[in-house]
Amino acid sequence: MIKTSLAYRITIWAGVALLLLWSLGPIYWTLQSALTPNADFAARPIHFFPQHLTLDHFQRLLGINVDTIGGVQVWAQFRTALFNSVVTALAATVLCVAMSAFGGYAFTRLYFPGRNVIFFALIATIAIPGYAVLIPLYRLMIELRLVDTHIGISLIYVSAFLPLSLWLMRSVFDALPIALEEAAQLDGAGRLYIFFHIVLPLAGPGLTAAAILTFLGAWGQYMVPLIFSPAVTKPLTVLIPEFATKNFIDYGLITASGSIAIIIPALVVIFLNRYLVSGLLAGSVK
Repeated sequence: MIKTSLAYRITIWAGVALLLLWSLGPIYWTLQSALTPNADFAARPIHFFPQHLTLDHFQRLLGINVDTIGGVQVWAQFRTALFNSVVTALAATVLCVAMSAFGGYAFTRLYFPGRNVIFFALIATIAIPGYAVLIPLYRLMIELRLVDTHIGISLIYVSAFLPLSLWLMRSVFDALPIALEEAAQLDGAGRLYIFFHIVLPLAGPGLTAAAILTFLGAWGQYMVPLIFSPAVTKPLTVLIPEFATKNFIDYGLITASGSIAIIIPALVVIFLNRYLVSGLLAGSVK
């Protein structure tokens, strides 16, 4: 057993405490602000613990207390934005995982001319910043009449996250023993049967990891929906900043809606983090 000095242990725990403070500090500040009355935001000195607790901001968001901004009820705006965020993130996740599963398997098990060139060309698109293609992409979406639609924004998310998911699934499939597929072929199983009944179940952790990464990435997008979903399909990330107008910044609504927006991705990470880790490490050892 390796013995460590007291100074080493103190340094490690101090680093852990600093990391937790850095990561959880903004979340705590958001939650405590969401429970603070608007009148207390101007109080000086700043209080790190709320002096007066209120649920008014959450009640306004959930329609318990009726409030309007720009002539539209806050609850109606929030409900629509939450629905848009869930729909586009889930649609992008399903499409991205399905395409990366078929593509990753094809690049691993099928041999065709230019296989490696095509794969690395797709992976290279990760290095292209999204801002570089916004204008041509916007013109394309206008021609296809997909601006401010769930399908359009979901397809943009898929194009952004597919290369990473494809690289991950190719690594996962490459780590699976091909002997299992060969044995199934000797028993008369076809390629599709092997893929759906043997390969995919074994690649479950990798598929889950790809789904988590895609969902979290799509859920937190701001610039893309700000441009391509300005009205009907506006998600939470675009709606929340609109609670700050030129005349008044409603810190309560901003922090309350931000707190609710954190819940869904937080639950995904908490309950599926072990699948995320195992999926990311699935292709590390062959």
